[in-house]
Amino acid sequence: MNNRGNIGIRLESLGLPLRRALQEAARLGVTGVQVDAVGDLAPQRLTETGRREFLRLLRAHSLELTALHCPLRRGLDTPQDLEPRIEHIQKVLALSYELGPRRVLVEAGRIPDIVADPRLPMMTEALLALGHYGDRVGAVLALMTGLEPGQVLAEFLNKLDTGGLGVHLDPASLLLNGFDLYESMRALHGKIVHAAARDARQSGTSRAVQEVPLGHGDIDWLYLLGVCEEIAYHGWLVVTRESGDRRAADIGEGVGFLRRLVG
Repeated sequence: MNNRGNIGIRLESLGLPLRRALQEAARLGVTGVQVDAVGDLAPQRLTETGRREFLRLLRAHSLELTALHCPLRRGLDTPQDLEPRIEHIQKVLALSYELGPRRVLVEAGRIPDIVADPRLPMMTEALLALGHYGDRVGAVLALMTGLEPGQVLAEFLNKLDTGGLGVHLDPASLLLNGFDLYESMRALHGKIVHAAARDARQSGTSRAVQEVPLGHGDIDWLYLLGVCEEIAYHGWLVVTRESGDRRAADIGEGVGFLRRLVG
């Protein structure tokens, strides 16, 4: 099963400048960090010297880069500025190969329900182009879960003839959108290349679901780890917190919670 060597954190969840965030990650005893490919770490701004310095910083703290996250203003199901968006993702894929993780996380947009929906061929063409680019440069584009159940995402990916596409499992996102987390994981067997450790819980009489600190939600993490074993996922579990006013503390406590489970 996953051991403590597979536990990482999303660096942005700490809310600290890069160097201090890396120091904090090392202090927490994790071995990996996920970062956003934005700002100084965007491919168009990160010079060759900057890339070497970033890798040096990681090595100095005994950290490995688990994945690059590529935030998008619009998904790949939106025609506006689609070509520049594809080109940008390609640059992040190439950067991920250079920096080591060879994985890029992206929210591509919801897979259309209807075959006649014009967004479906557009999204299919864009992802095929990116998957083939990933094949060429040696990197995988991992689609973030949550906008559809795992079975729908798996069936969609099965139709795309490329090894350059995979899945980033976000358990909280699936729960937040009302999908069966564990059956989604089983449906995505063999496709998950990276995973978030993020929690969510139904609250109040409205039964609305909200993100909560890891271990404080409705996800049965011991069972989830068992499903990981069942589907032979032994990759990264990246502790992530996207809301709340004590995110850095929540990350530290989340690392401790996960470590107690995986031993």
